Amino acid sequence: MTRARAVVTGMGVVAPSGIGADAHWKSILDGTTRLGRISRFDPSSYPVTLAGEVPEFNVDDYITARLKVATDRWTWHGFAATQEALTDSGIDLSTMDPYDTAVALASSSGGNEFGQGELQALWCEPDGQVSVYQSIAWFYAASVGQISILHQMKGQCSVLVAESAGGLDSFAQATRTIRRGTKVVLAGGTEGPLSPYALTCQLSTKRLSTGTDPETAYLPFEPGAAGYVAAEGGAVLLVEDLDHARERGADIYGEVLGWGATHDGRATRPGDGGDTGQVARAMRVALERAGRDAAEVDVVFPDAVGVPEADRAEADAIRAVFGDEVPVTTQKGRIGRMYQGGAAVDVATALQAMRYDMLPATHGMTEPAPGCELNFVRTPTAQRTSLALINARGYDGYNTALVVGRYEG
Repeated sequence: MTRARAVVTGMGVVAPSGIGADAHWKSILDGTTRLGRISRFDPSSYPVTLAGEVPEFNVDDYITARLKVATDRWTWHGFAATQEALTDSGIDLSTMDPYDTAVALASSSGGNEFGQGELQALWCEPDGQVSVYQSIAWFYAASVGQISILHQMKGQCSVLVAESAGGLDSFAQATRTIRRGTKVVLAGGTEGPLSPYALTCQLSTKRLSTGTDPETAYLPFEPGAAGYVAAEGGAVLLVEDLDHARERGADIYGEVLGWGATHDGRATRPGDGGDTGQVARAMRVALERAGRDAAEVDVVFPDAVGVPEADRAEADAIRAVFGDEVPVTTQKGRIGRMYQGGAAVDVATALQAMRYDMLPATHGMTEPAPGCELNFVRTPTAQRTSLALINARGYDGYNTALVVGRYEG
């Protein structure tokens, strides 16, 4: 394994904030809430009625009808985000050895909507037939497999499973893969949690907000925090070997510098904020691997789950590592929690903050809850940004931190 440098040269965002990296960036700066009543099915019989849905998404713009019937909406978003990232990067995969390319995406729960439809057909339809694609469309590795096949990316492919934390783990895996000699790796992830079956599963964690006002339902780190609002979508980014990127004259967004992953060592229970020490340790390990000091970090993107105990634990960990001065910002309160897809979107947002030297505001933040008094970005703020740390925490104790930096030639 070499110490090859891994840089990001393409971004694809498919999220409630919009389709495409530019649309996402403009959306998170304008301050408008993108949450609303679930439209994909009637949620009136559920305690949760709000979600973040991808606006005006048309899968037919990205894949054929034949592939559409074999895949779930979660994978459709992956196809779209991948195409956005490849187009944005300007890379021509047909000119490359396919074994120099790979896919490393994260997954939380797989193809929920497809799986529910087929199970309903099995038990409710007279013939009881199930599509042959049931065996693969729901599978948590379906997006990695289908995207690698569609684009003929034949290198070492991986799927990372750690709920929201997996969205950052994928960038660590992509960087390791590049250091083993692969030239191009797709990283990130998408999520499709908006179906009756999927919503029922999520309710079991007792962490979803039951609020009905999109402006106040999801308020991480605030006194009114009462859980999160789930959302679909995510981001796929093109991570590339620096020498390869420079040879083809690629535009470079930034560099993956370091990562750290820890585990609380116990299952999550209602009212359990997790292990503050393990959250802090993940951040310290990420900084150590990046070869950077905490004082050099310009902004932190927190996990921001919106559960009071977990928010306080994360705030304590951020203070333990950075003190009280580092700017902290999160947009999850206005676009929803996309699980691993949301962590990948945070990476895209951090890289855009570096590109435009602008920190987006934390949605709705007026006064932090007791114990959550961090230096939150209250309004979009022009600031030279060269180093960012992103946090993600997965249900049942997963903690991951990722450090990305401005590319310094």
